[in-house]
Amino acid sequence: MTESAREPLYFQSLDEAVELLYRRIDGPLQVGAPLGLGKPHRLLNALYARAEREPSRRLHLYTALSLDPPGAGKGLEARFLKPFAQRHFGDDYPRLAYVQALKRNALPAHMEVEEFYLQSGALLNSQAAQSRYASLNYTHVARALADRGVNAVVQKVAADPSGSGRLSLSCNTDLTFDAVDAIVARGLPRPLLIAEVDPLLPWLDGSAAVEASFFDAVVSPPGPHPKLFGLPRQPVSDADYAIGFHASTLVRDGGTLQIGIGTLADALCHALVLRHTDNAAYWRVLRALGYDQSGESSSVGIPALGGTASGRVDLSSTRNAMAPVAPLLPFSVGLFGCSEMLNEGFRRLVEVGVIKRKVVDDLDFMRRLHEGRADAADLERLEREGEYLQGGFYLGSQDFYDWLRDMPEDRRRGISMRRISEVNELYGGNETLERLQRHDARFFNSCMMATALGAAVSDTLDDGRVVSGVGGQYNFVAMAHALPDARSVLMLRATRDSGGETRSNVVWNYAQATIPRHLRDVYVTEYGIADLRGKTDEDCIQAMVAVAAAGHQFPLLDSAMRHGKLPRATYRLSDRNDPQRLRDALAPLRAQGALPDYPLGSDFTAVEQRLVKALAWLKANTAGSGAKARTVFKALFSSGAADAEAMQRMGLAQPSGFGERIEARLVALALRETA
Repeated sequence: MTESAREPLYFQSLDEAVELLYRRIDGPLQVGAPLGLGKPHRLLNALYARAEREPSRRLHLYTALSLDPPGAGKGLEARFLKPFAQRHFGDDYPRLAYVQALKRNALPAHMEVEEFYLQSGALLNSQAAQSRYASLNYTHVARALADRGVNAVVQKVAADPSGSGRLSLSCNTDLTFDAVDAIVARGLPRPLLIAEVDPLLPWLDGSAAVEASFFDAVVSPPGPHPKLFGLPRQPVSDADYAIGFHASTLVRDGGTLQIGIGTLADALCHALVLRHTDNAAYWRVLRALGYDQSGESSSVGIPALGGTASGRVDLSSTRNAMAPVAPLLPFSVGLFGCSEMLNEGFRRLVEVGVIKRKVVDDLDFMRRLHEGRADAADLERLEREGEYLQGGFYLGSQDFYDWLRDMPEDRRRGISMRRISEVNELYGGNETLERLQRHDARFFNSCMMATALGAAVSDTLDDGRVVSGVGGQYNFVAMAHALPDARSVLMLRATRDSGGETRSNVVWNYAQATIPRHLRDVYVTEYGIADLRGKTDEDCIQAMVAVAAAGHQFPLLDSAMRHGKLPRATYRLSDRNDPQRLRDALAPLRAQGALPDYPLGSDFTAVEQRLVKALAWLKANTAGSGAKARTVFKALFSSGAADAEAMQRMGLAQPSGFGERIEARLVALALRETA
């Protein structure tokens, strides 16, 4: 990395830092900012305020994942969210001014915001955000920033608590180094780099740390310092747990792990934790899902897919297409974590000893280790210098940040924050070394929908509106095909509720695709695993139908037969692919505590946890006009003990007026139904 020859300028005033930016740069301000946590909210808001006052200077902001706390909402949502948001984020959390303008479709004409990844679903109705979205692989972003001529980069950093004066990019080493190098390599001037010091940001050393002279200016605004953005941890549903436990059977001891974010990833992490810490309980869950102790499904004796000699094809196996199963014992060697994003799940996996396999950036050393030739000195070096977790950025809860901040130094050294070009790719760097480090890799990500032919829909709706973005998903799918013993596993719920209807997430086709079908590999729903790698279209369709939900399988089969992709035959389907059967199968395990609502901890109080379940039930049961009428009628004419604490928390203990009395009745009903 290139560093400035002179000491940076130091400021305490955000406005003075913005003034420097305006003074040093001629013409339009082409400003890059990290995604997620590393975005310097207060500095960007000061820049936005200055830009509003000076419309003669154009401002282009290039960034991603502009985190915004949930809005107040309306009705019951507002009653729940407002007190929670005040406690969780703090009243002084600096909402990004440009995000508020984007949501109102009120961004000034001389400003432009271009993002390559959006906060999921947050900007579906923002014309400016949708039109200026850039669909990019994560590893191509640095090149794109050079193409756009970025002339400034602003970033939140941590200061070395030892007082050395060094700074850590901490949560976002992903793009800054790559972008600066790409811009300079293009023959453009090195961008002006301004750091905003946040004393709450955990200090991470190693490849995340730089001399202060890496930056042109360092601003340390006075307190009070707002909380770091904490992602509220959500409850894990039965479908999520089934997906996570199915997926966990694919993980091999001694391998490499990448995971995404959300409740599917939380469920997978809990499954791996249980597999390691309470293997008997882990197997109780697997047996409930149809596995026998060998790791296969209870229907393993059923004829394989694709056989049509008798005119009858069996699609009832939980493990259709015989996807490979790892030995499902506790972890002895452990896993090496290598993921663009480090999050809550990795914290738990490290704590219980699942993530513990270490690597060293030394090719000869890794060859000796891989071939079993490492001597005592090698093993001592591995313990001293080895890294068990590598990532490009991190984002999680306040507990996660505390874990990083308070970790003993000898443990913290095993976490390495790196360039995204190092984490998300094999090519252009130390490919031979990385192949040795990343053996038996399993790359787990989520998607919204999948086609019966194996394409994945992860970021964009049929009408072209972007929900989130490609991010690094394509990178990891491609890497799974490039590594000889790796697999890409895309997880999705079999159905979704939309407009009062239950719709299948396994579809015949879709206008948008994130992962093309020629890169199809493994899909997991709550009803099983579909191994599509190298399979024919006929086999892929049968495998995907087998993991679709009951009631949605025959339309897929019919489409396939009508289009000549499947032979006309009788297809036997599983009787397990039903949400009620799944709930019944997992209910005893819920009661035993093997499947907690919040496996990685919760940001909600006990009463809020009850309300989260109740409000989710209420939302599901008032989605359509008919369902809403039935639920309101039931609420008006049912009785039972009220959850006084929950009603008090919602401000409905003493409702006044007809509207509040209806709301109180609905909440009381929902609490009873989910008790």
